[in-house]
Amino acid sequence: MSYTEVRLLNGDVFTVEGALDEVESKLSDAARSGQSRLAWFTEHGTDGLVGVNAVHVATLKVSELSD
Repeated sequence: MSYTEVRLLNGDVFTVEGALDEVESKLSDAARSGQSRLAWFTEHGTDGLVGVNAVHVATLKVSELSD
């Protein structure tokens, strides 16, 4: 499983399941769908989902985590 770090403008960092290009694609799709649309990801280390507003994303980075 690949993981990507999503860093928000406020400094929060989420490590989510998915390769960098998959995460970027989901964020782009959500952004094109409207300002209030969220991109949903499974957060690493939890069974929960996290919704990310693409407008608030500062950087994406390949995570060094591995399963």
